[in-house]
Amino acid sequence: MPVEFISAININQSNELNRLGQTDIDLPFFKRYARALDEGGFDYTLVAYSSSFHDPFTLASAITQHTERVRPIVALRPNTMYPTVAAKQLATLDQLSGGRAVVHFIAGGDDREQAREGDRLSKTERYARQSEYIDILRKVWTSTTPFDHAGTYYSFEDFVSLVRPVNGTIPVSVGGSSAEAYQVGGAKGDIFGLWGEPLKETKQQIDAVYEQARLAGRSDTPRIWVTFRPIIAPTEELAWEKAHRILGVLQGNGGIVHKGFRVGGNATPANVGSQRLLAAAARGDVHDRALWTATAKATNAAGASTALVGTPETVAAAILDYVDLGAELVSIRGYDNFNDVVDYGRYVLPLVRQELAHREATGRRGEVVPLDAGLAQQELVGAAGTRVAS
Repeated sequence: MPVEFISAININQSNELNRLGQTDIDLPFFKRYARALDEGGFDYTLVAYSSSFHDPFTLASAITQHTERVRPIVALRPNTMYPTVAAKQLATLDQLSGGRAVVHFIAGGDDREQAREGDRLSKTERYARQSEYIDILRKVWTSTTPFDHAGTYYSFEDFVSLVRPVNGTIPVSVGGSSAEAYQVGGAKGDIFGLWGEPLKETKQQIDAVYEQARLAGRSDTPRIWVTFRPIIAPTEELAWEKAHRILGVLQGNGGIVHKGFRVGGNATPANVGSQRLLAAAARGDVHDRALWTATAKATNAAGASTALVGTPETVAAAILDYVDLGAELVSIRGYDNFNDVVDYGRYVLPLVRQELAHREATGRRGEVVPLDAGLAQQELVGAAGTRVAS
């Protein structure tokens, strides 16, 4: 399958840089943002989940009504919804969108966050529950007669759904960096999500997921999804200047909550993914071609927080390094939410696709060539929005 691109939906203009602190949906902005994803060539957009967030199913449904192609990925924590209900809601979304629904499972990496909505299972139990949940979803989507289920975490009788996914099923994504995540995702995920680590560590994680797929008896493997926060500008020097301006703001954001994560702070993160990002940051700020971990250090690795820094050509080449490892889905979202989505769609996605088309046509890898060698410096900087709060 071709490499596909993911972003994340934003409901208003607030971001880590402008620190507007808005929480309500800005409907004109939301519509404009969703259309920018479509027009920019993104294939998916993540609809995140937090105990304090808006309902992701409602947001995902709204996205599909303002777009033609982009597929919403609904983040779902099993503790928040009974699996038969989730199966019907996802299938309903799938029908409304013409078969565009995707679900991304979050087992939960922070006991305190889980407890906010009454979930007090251990991490091991949360992954076991997630595994059972996935099995139930798929059976609901495919069963045409009533069935019973008696499992460790769920039990019901005589259930059947008349709400069918458009294509018979809905892609299931699993994420994480722990042994439990690899096991469940490798065995049952259509997609497996990773945060952006150095190439060596990313390859090790991919291999771990593939091994679990093999042990589960699968003849295929999950598609790998890797996430970054690119920082681009017309020259390398300008990109790094911009990166350090952004870093300065992030370093001053201690205690600010953005998109469900507390930015900054010194406590050791509970989840393995954040711990791994901080370990990479401790080894050095820059890894491989363009991976920058200083942003992870500044935010205490609150969510996907490593950047790719450079010109669009450098960032595209760095993305292709991960594609060469096996990544088939690449998530890129910026710090200046709307303007970065526009820039990525104009200057990064086409370069990656251009090089992949070149490889397909010639069987050889080439150099990532600028789409427009005469690109004016102010065009990209203006679109990228270097208005960084002080």
